[in-house]
Amino acid sequence: MAEVQLVVQGDDFGMCHAVNVGTVQAFREGIVTQAATMAACPWFTEAAALAREFGIPVGVHQTLTCEWDFLRWRPLTDGTSLVGEDGTFRRTVAEASAAVSHEDAVRELSAQAAKFGAEGLTVEYLDLHMGSSVPSAYDEVSAAIGKPFIYGPEWSQRFASIQTLSDRDAADKKAWVLAYLDALTPGVHLLVTHCAAAEPELGALHRPGSDTYRWAEEYRLSDQAIVTDPEIRQAIDDRAITLTTVQAAFSA
Repeated sequence: MAEVQLVVQGDDFGMCHAVNVGTVQAFREGIVTQAATMAACPWFTEAAALAREFGIPVGVHQTLTCEWDFLRWRPLTDGTSLVGEDGTFRRTVAEASAAVSHEDAVRELSAQAAKFGAEGLTVEYLDLHMGSSVPSAYDEVSAAIGKPFIYGPEWSQRFASIQTLSDRDAADKKAWVLAYLDALTPGVHLLVTHCAAAEPELGALHRPGSDTYRWAEEYRLSDQAIVTDPEIRQAIDDRAITLTTVQAAFSA
């Protein structure tokens, strides 16, 4: 019988301290197997140190956007099309898609990947933050550094499924995950999560009253509870599901 393999990814590693703490806990005590890491963010240096310390497999969470009201980050490069009036990344994928040039995007995403090397980290894969702003740039950077862009047209088809846990009501998440595990078929599946520890900074990222606000604290804390829940880990073991990473799953 073919094996059911599950990659559980923690997104936004390096975004802020609360995400870093939660991601490490989710990796060490829970079911997270790899972390999509943001080189342009203010807490990347801490994330890199934690990845080295605990052996967390990392990929480049390529970012051309910054969605928060009060946590704003800037590009690593000086491409003028990358930023809005305040000098930080644009807030939405739609805004970035309309404004960012291919050349500026490639230079910026290449710099983000290079920053991993400067921290002594091995890039295992590339993905993206929020959505695809400049599709041609992701493909070019992936080809240049020789690592898979897992949301690209070629690599995304290698997964039996790709699902996101986060944007569901907290009360429904556990039942959803158990049903999701029951339905997994042989092959490699990707489950994307957004983990964070219960730190005060999460509630201060964004003004209340929008869908984005739910991503600041609510979705992350409920994801954290799920991926560290012993019953979820037991359910994975009971179903003989193998937890893995992108690199391990596709290296054969």
